[in-house]
Amino acid sequence: MPRASRPLAEALADRVVILDGGLSNQLADQGCDLSGGLWSGRVLAGRPDQVEAAHAAYARAGAEVLITASYQVGYDAFAAHGYDRDGTTALLHRSVALAARAAEAADHEVWVAASVGPYGAVLADGSEYRGCYGRGVRELAAFHRPRIEALLAAGADVLALETIPDAEEAEALLGVLAGTGAAAWLTYTVDGPRTRAGQPLTEAFALAAGAPEIIAVGVNCCDPADVLPALEAAASVTPKPLVAYPNDGSVWEAATATWHTPPHPVPWPVEAWRTTGARLIGGCCRIGPPDITELAAGTWGGGGRH
Repeated sequence: MPRASRPLAEALADRVVILDGGLSNQLADQGCDLSGGLWSGRVLAGRPDQVEAAHAAYARAGAEVLITASYQVGYDAFAAHGYDRDGTTALLHRSVALAARAAEAADHEVWVAASVGPYGAVLADGSEYRGCYGRGVRELAAFHRPRIEALLAAGADVLALETIPDAEEAEALLGVLAGTGAAAWLTYTVDGPRTRAGQPLTEAFALAAGAPEIIAVGVNCCDPADVLPALEAAASVTPKPLVAYPNDGSVWEAATATWHTPPHPVPWPVEAWRTTGARLIGGCCRIGPPDITELAAGTWGGGGRH
């Protein structure tokens, strides 16, 4: 079956759509070197075949949305590694093309979501889990605008404004999208009932309630236990479809670049997420293709790293 020809928003009106899992952990499992500040962007630049293989693994597992390897690709960050502006734009375009090839080879309907990671991601110091960068809305919009323009020009089906830790950054992103006619989802990374930067989730989600470009809102890259309360907060301020793709319950320590895994699997009350309004469901860090297979089959109970 060719890549999905209808808008993702149309599918969300009918059913739950399955997202992929963590790209970085799949690349690591394929033997790729993700060390250094460019993270998965390093593989995108040096081993694009491995990125396509990772996307294909998720498509085979049943994922219906493939999220591109553009999360950590930023013009300033890549300039520090010798890439000029055209070179970075080419990598952003490549990220979409690789996911599109995997989508076109799938035997089911698949959409390509261009990842727009937060400003903190390109700093490679864990800032996406804190927010409060000391940058205003105007500065953050200036940072995101060229990345978004490049990803839209590459033909992505939808933008994944993901792992956003700060409502102020969400405001900047919404401003960049305003009037473009683009489709995007917005997901925060959260700590209990608040964004990582400390804003109440109801206020953070309310920012997107009236934005026509935003087709769904929710959370990603968070503890599974934080998902349901966050979805309930979102549902209280917007009727938009909801999104959930948490981690496996592990905690990332940026200083040592290591994950701390809980002693017992964290259950995922997927049915409760669906009842609350979740229509895009998948996994983030440390969730791999076997987990997505179980999620697509309705047998997923949580835990990750099978």
